[in-house]
Formats: sequence, structure tokens, C-alpha cells
Amino acid sequence: MNEFLLLIHTEGDYCAAMSPEEHKSHLTKVGKYIEKLAKEGKLKGAQPLQMGGLMLSGNKGVFKDGPFIESKEVIIGYYHILAKDLDEAKEIARANPVFEDAQARIEIRQIKHEDGIN
Repeated sequence: MNEFLLLIHTEGDYCAAMSPEEHKSHLTKVGKYIEKLAKEGKLKGAQPLQMGGLMLSGNKGVFKDGPFIESKEVIIGYYHILAKDLDEAKEIARANPVFEDAQARIEIRQIKHEDGIN
């Protein structure tokens, strides 16, 4: 099995616009999605991310703090999954309930294994 990171992109915090009932329904769907992946042995981890943060950039020992790229799109969370190949990872991503409740994109990246690092 290969490891993939699914990065969930949306325009801002889409949950903030949900009613309490819609939010509860969304969390239930996400919980079932996570539970299914875990039972299938395909989930290594998943977390939502806070909207705030900062971007650290620089080189040669000189760094500066700055805001994220000027965009309304943010990464709201991630899933660390196991899949046999990119096609299976794509099918796992397509089943994510975020597509039912928000305008979203999921970036699928295979984790690269390097001797001495991971």
C-alpha cells in the first residue's frame, strides 16, 4: 500500500455559514466517512485545520513571517490515507462528504519515502 495525503481546499470556513443542524449533519457524514476508512484499514490520520496561521518564507538563514498567499481558498484539513495507487486514492477522495456541503477541491499527493527521513 502507498501513502497519500488528501489536502482539502475550500473558499474560507464553509462550516461557519451552516446552521447548527446543518453543521451537525455534516459532522455526522464526515464521522461515517472516517469510520469507514478506518475499518477498511485505509486511514492513518485526519484532522481539520484552524483558519488562522502564518507562512514562513526565506532562504540562507533569513526568514520572514507573512500571511498566507492572498487568496480566499484555504486548506481546511487533511486525510493521511493508504491506497494501492493514485486511482484508488482518487476514489477515496471523491467519496469525501465535503463535496456534498461545500465548493471544494481535494489535492491528492503521494507521500515520498526517502531513506533516512521516513
